[in-house]
Amino acid sequence: MKRSARLLVSAAVLLLTAGSAGYAADIIEGPTADYCRTVGTSNLVLTDNTVDLTKQVVKLMDESVAVANSPEWIHSSRPVFVWASEAKVACGMAYGYLKTNYKDEDTLNKCECFHDRMVEYMN
Repeated sequence: MKRSARLLVSAAVLLLTAGSAGYAADIIEGPTADYCRTVGTSNLVLTDNTVDLTKQVVKLMDESVAVANSPEWIHSSRPVFVWASEAKVACGMAYGYLKTNYKDEDTLNKCECFHDRMVEYMN
């Protein structure tokens, strides 16, 4: 039960601070760290072919769902599960937009960013 509560709090904090360039609400003053190592446009956004883009988004989404459902990562002390959960949501939203022929840059950037973070913590 404690792990579930921690994950819920972590996810809530992540949602509140994702994309924020502000300052953390704590004693230490200064800018918060970016979640993505590379700031700017993701490779997904730069993909012009909608069919290829959709395939890439579905691939990232499927990988994220598999990791989020894996007991190995659910019970791990590393934040892989949190990033997998965030990636599957962001990629799912990006995929939903793509199904309506809308290329939403924000969700595409988050999809790639969160998936990259998931993979980073897996290694």
